[in-house]
Amino acid sequence: QVNLVESGGGSVQTGGSLLLSCVASEYTSRSYCMGWFRQAPGKEREGVATISRSRTTTTTYADSVKGRFTISQDNAKNTLYLRMNSLKPDDTAMYYCAAALGTWCPEFEPANVKWPRYWGPGIQVTVSS
Repeated sequence: QVNLVESGGGSVQTGGSLLLSCVASEYTSRSYCMGWFRQAPGKEREGVATISRSRTTTTTYADSVKGRFTISQDNAKNTLYLRMNSLKPDDTAMYYCAAALGTWCPEFEPANVKWPRYWGPGIQVTVSS
């Protein structure tokens, strides 16, 4: 079992920034996929960004956040990050970090919520006008 815990959420005004963090209890594979998902009220959970490592490291983003969000990781701290800039009210959602060990990330598809093996409990992000 890998435990994931998010932090860094909160409320900001349109145009503001937040940095989400997700601390993993351990990384036990040299290959992995990690990512961020979000779910707004009344909507399906959707993928936001992924980062994977095998022989190479690759990041992907949903079109809705490209140019505004950046996914990264600090392996020394077992921490996944999501830097969110230029936030919009449409970004308001519960944000979840997720992980699958021993695998490369699948081709990015926001509707694909099946690949993660582990999920964090989620953290609220609210963006006001």
